[in-house]
Amino acid sequence: MKAMVLAAGRGERMRPLTDRMPKPLLPVGGEPLVGHQLRILAAAGCREVVMNCAWLGEVLRAALGDGSRWGVDITYSPEPWPALDTGGGIFQALPLLGPEPFLLVNGDVWCEWSPSALQLEHGMLAQLLLVPNPPHNPGGDFALEQGRVVPGGELRHTYGGIALLHPELFADCSPGRFPLAPLLQEAAARGKVSGVLHEGAWLDVGTPERLYALQARLAES
Repeated sequence: MKAMVLAAGRGERMRPLTDRMPKPLLPVGGEPLVGHQLRILAAAGCREVVMNCAWLGEVLRAALGDGSRWGVDITYSPEPWPALDTGGGIFQALPLLGPEPFLLVNGDVWCEWSPSALQLEHGMLAQLLLVPNPPHNPGGDFALEQGRVVPGGELRHTYGGIALLHPELFADCSPGRFPLAPLLQEAAARGKVSGVLHEGAWLDVGTPERLYALQARLAES
């Protein structure tokens, strides 16, 4: 199975740290933040990785190279600036990902997870890794009812930035800049999205404060 790592964004909330360094390269635990996810993918046998890049893309490519340091083989999907957003970036990379379901990982999340936890049932378009709502997203994103993701519902969870997607999710899309979330919401409304609740270690490393907290936690451990 192939994987796509989203790494094209500007990281506005992380400025000024991201003025000269792409967010996935910020140091955590002695290596780039994205290196943690690459190691998890490699350990699960998911070694073919497609990574989009836009903001400081040349810096990202120079630092990660072909990915062999982390046991993966990275193919880059360059984007213009401003970047194509999550949906547009994935859509552009589909020829590199092929016709089979693929893993999707945000390049700025820290998560102790197993790719084998995500499995796409026949006829489904996506399976999302959901997490308990963090302080910065108290209202959550999706409800989970008997393994199905639904847009409504009172008990909602947060999308953890990790998913298993079928390329057919993008069947009606056109090239350009667009987000992923509306596609997931529409597919969920049709009963085509499943989910698993991950209650282990997870952090959206979206601000300097969260980055420093993660660095301190890993240093202590």
